Amino acid sequence: MELQLHLLLSLAIIHTVALASPGPDFALVVRLAAQEERNTAVAAALGLAVAITLHTLLSLTGVSLIIKGSPGLFMAVQLIGASYLGWMGIGAIRAAIAHWRDVQHLSTEKVAERGIGAAQGFMQGISTNLLNPKALVFFITLFSTLITPDVTQSTKVAATAMMFALSLGWFSLIALVLSHPRMQLKMKRATPSINLLTGLLFIFVAGVILTGALGR
Repeated sequence: MELQLHLLLSLAIIHTVALASPGPDFALVVRLAAQEERNTAVAAALGLAVAITLHTLLSLTGVSLIIKGSPGLFMAVQLIGASYLGWMGIGAIRAAIAHWRDVQHLSTEKVAERGIGAAQGFMQGISTNLLNPKALVFFITLFSTLITPDVTQSTKVAATAMMFALSLGWFSLIALVLSHPRMQLKMKRATPSINLLTGLLFIFVAGVILTGALGR
């Protein structure tokens, strides 16, 4: 029992540090919380948590290891993931440029009309994490190191539930805090900068993935 608790604690610490590290997941929630309705940002947080749970299950069942061990399949995953993240990055940069243009040429009401709903937020959340090959490799490494053959099924279930709860709690906290009307009002002034930085981050990650895939 003590060994299992130590395992869960280790997973919790490592995953919490990973969640707090700047990356596409964090950038997505910040961007949506600053610019969209609160329910959209929270839905994105849920999507990210679901994707992380799926990565956990794929790693625990060995599916992710099979994908990683197949050069052709893993390259396909990398290319799809890099394409999606690159597309998201270009969209964010275009949004920044459009915002600067809209401030000069459109009314505030017209600018505010542009938004996405909770369903789209959820899909962006689940896609951003699930299609990121770096996330797949991270979870393979994490679970292959800590989850040994003697780990019980109940501990694996507890680990899966814990990964979901930590992910949902962290990203929901960011979404709720940054989507508060006062905070959102302050952050809206920095909307173009947030979009630009988010876009550059997504494109950078996509570039790293492509470099790794094509350099094999």
